[in-house]
Order: sequence, then structure tokens, then C-alpha cells
Amino acid sequence: MSRLFGTDGVRGLANAELTPELALSLSSAAARVLYDRDDSRRRVALVGRDPRASGEMLEAAVTAGLTSAGADVLRVGVLPTPAVAHLVAALGADIGVMISASHNPMPDNGIKLFSAGGNKLPDAVEDEIASRLDETVQRPTGVHVGRVRDAPNAVQQYVDHLLVATPQRLDGVRVVVDCANGAAAYAAPEAYRRAGAEVIPLHADPDGLNINDGVGSTHLESVRAAVLEHGADLGLAHDGDADRCLAVDATGAVVDGDQIMAMLAVDMCESGELAADTLVATVMSNLGLHLAMREHGVTLRTTAVGDRYVLEELRAGAYSLGGEQSGHVVLPGYATTGDGLLTGLRIMSRMAGTGRGLAELAAVMTRLPQVLVNVRVDDKHAVVAAPQVTEAVAVAEAELGESGRVLLRKSGTEQLVRVMVEAPSGEIAQETADRLAKVVGGA
Repeated sequence: MSRLFGTDGVRGLANAELTPELALSLSSAAARVLYDRDDSRRRVALVGRDPRASGEMLEAAVTAGLTSAGADVLRVGVLPTPAVAHLVAALGADIGVMISASHNPMPDNGIKLFSAGGNKLPDAVEDEIASRLDETVQRPTGVHVGRVRDAPNAVQQYVDHLLVATPQRLDGVRVVVDCANGAAAYAAPEAYRRAGAEVIPLHADPDGLNINDGVGSTHLESVRAAVLEHGADLGLAHDGDADRCLAVDATGAVVDGDQIMAMLAVDMCESGELAADTLVATVMSNLGLHLAMREHGVTLRTTAVGDRYVLEELRAGAYSLGGEQSGHVVLPGYATTGDGLLTGLRIMSRMAGTGRGLAELAAVMTRLPQVLVNVRVDDKHAVVAAPQVTEAVAVAEAELGESGRVLLRKSGTEQLVRVMVEAPSGEIAQETADRLAKVVGGA
């Protein structure tokens, strides 16, 4: 049986897979699991959402589930996921709930849970919550039923926090910011302006239906065009819940999460902020990041794909920077999760502090051509372990040497094996990937 929770909460088609009934049961079970304590103090749950239409319905259901379990609910409205995580800690809440499907299309939605302190839940706690969805319990009554109130100035509190975490004024920086018609629509332009930048907002008019609709960090065409049209120094693109940030330099060239991590790692290493001179990234990060970090004396530790695994490694080693190629960048000194706005501020701070353009700063890393081929198989576990597959991978790795890389990954949800190859040229990467894909498909 598959897990209810994925790599980032519970997600699905709103009102079909992710129903109000499931949202109510999930939030009630979460409250019982996270509040099972002996003292009688009233618990506080903080609830936020992105602006998609179904969020209104699911917010009502989540609020009902929490209050039915005796938790008082503090609603913060439409805010980025990292803002909810921050406010859970800043306001002393016992649990946080973010209703968002991140970069997914508008019809989807999701529920992300945070414990006290704004941390994502371990697998074991998520599994316990899932196991208690249908349990029969005695609900509180009378004065013990949870109450609901709205949090004033939540956005301003979050922006104030971001500015404290920004080491350099951004005066003179002109930036286009694509808010994906999502949770960043107000907070991102406000934060960047207050930090001193000249801000040109893009797709910052959410109507509940247009979130991620051909815009944001998964659709960079419009932000690239706007940077060129306005002669901006850079463009920043967030996803629907603003935990991601990708960038575009003044020429319209894309700067991905790996390049952002590389430039921030070098910056933090120079300033002494990079704990143990170590960066944490996933196995899918480009080999160019590995080579660049080696050149600058930075240790690169890798994890499984998913920002939750990056977070676990950051906490385990007390490291200060990590992230993913997709634009999730985590700075644990200031955030407990990926924060796209904080990332954007850090990028511009580096530009303002050095007087160098984004293209020059991002050139600290050279991306190697990367090819990914998905191969459908009958048994992904058996295929990856097959002798002919491991032998073919070993031969390819020997051919590429230190100038390339081979990675085979089993899909987490389908009978697929993903063959990823990086090489000095696109032709070599494609030829090697196709050759390995034939072996995998025939195993």
C-alpha cells in the first residue's frame, strides 16, 4: 500500500483525491498525534494557504479538523510556505499547516504539516498520523473546543524577518519578479522594494484560478522576455507557494538552483558563514556543481532527491546551506525550509556587494550537458540490481572518467528507471544514455 504522504505532504486533485473529508480527518489526526501530551495547555495551530480557489474550501476543512481536536487556530491567510514555517516558530505555535500544491496546476492542492519550531515532520510521524485517520475518539466539547482567529500583520512580520536576514542593501538593482500568480504576489515585491531594489512585478495578480498557469519557476519564458524589455539586472521566478527561486541574468540566460547554490556557497565560504565549508545537494545536482565546489575547497554532500532529505542532512551535520537544482535553497540559519524570497534577496545581495552581474557570479560553475531517459520496466528493483545493468554502468563510468557521471534512479511512484548521464558534450551524454537505456530496457 502506498504512503499517504509524499515527499512534501499530501497532494492530489482537490475535491476528488484531496477532499474536505480527508483534510478534516488529516488535520484532526495531526493534532492528536502532535498534541498527545500530559499538560492541559491549549494548543495553537497556524494555518496558511496559497491563493488557488480550492484553498478556501480546504482551509475551512482543516480549521474544522483542528478545532474539533481542541486546537485553537490562527489563520494567516495567503502566504508563502516558508512564511508559514517561520511564523510557527516566531509566534510559538504547536503545529503549522500550509495548504498548497506548490508548482502543480491550479486544480491540484496539498497539505503540508510543520511541527513546533516550523520543522517538517519525519516519515515516522507522518505514518502515525496516517494510521490514525479513522480512529474513533472522544472529541472535546464546551469550552475545550478550539477557537479561530486571524493573525494581523502576518505578511509584514515575515518580510521584517527576511530583511534582517539580508546582509546588503539592494539600491541600484533592477529586478523583474515573476510571482506565478501565487503566494508571493504581495510578499516578494514588498520584500525586494523594502530592501532597496527597483522592482518590476510580473504575474502578481492572483484570482484563485491563474496560479502557475504558464508562469513562475516552471515557465521562464515571460520573465526572460521582461528582463530584456525592461533592461533589468536580473529576473527572479517563484513557484506557487514561493519556496523555490530560479533566476535569469541580464542577457536572459537561465541561472538554475545548482548555479545559485554555487555562487552562494562561494560567498558564504568567503565570509565564514559556510559551516564546515560544506554544501548539501541532491544526487541530481549537475556534475558541474561538484567540480566547482572542489575547485573552491567546498565539500559537497549529496542526498536522495527531495528537499526534506536535504533538510535532514543539514540538521544532522549542522550545515548552513543546501538545496536542489529546481530552486529549493535552504539557509538553516534563517529558515527551516526552502525560501524563494530569501534566496532572491541573497542573490541580489551578492550582486550589490560585489558590483558584479549575475552572469559573472553564476560563471563560478559550468553546467555539464545532462540527459535523462525514462525507461519503463516490469520490476524496477530487479532491473537496477541486474548484473548486465551494473556492468554497463561500470563501463560507461570508466569511459567518462572524471569528466562525466552516470546515475540510475528508481521512480518513487511508477515502474520506471531513470537513466541520467552527464558528459563534456551533449552528443556524448545522449549516446551514453541511449546505450544504457537499451540495457535497462532489456534486463
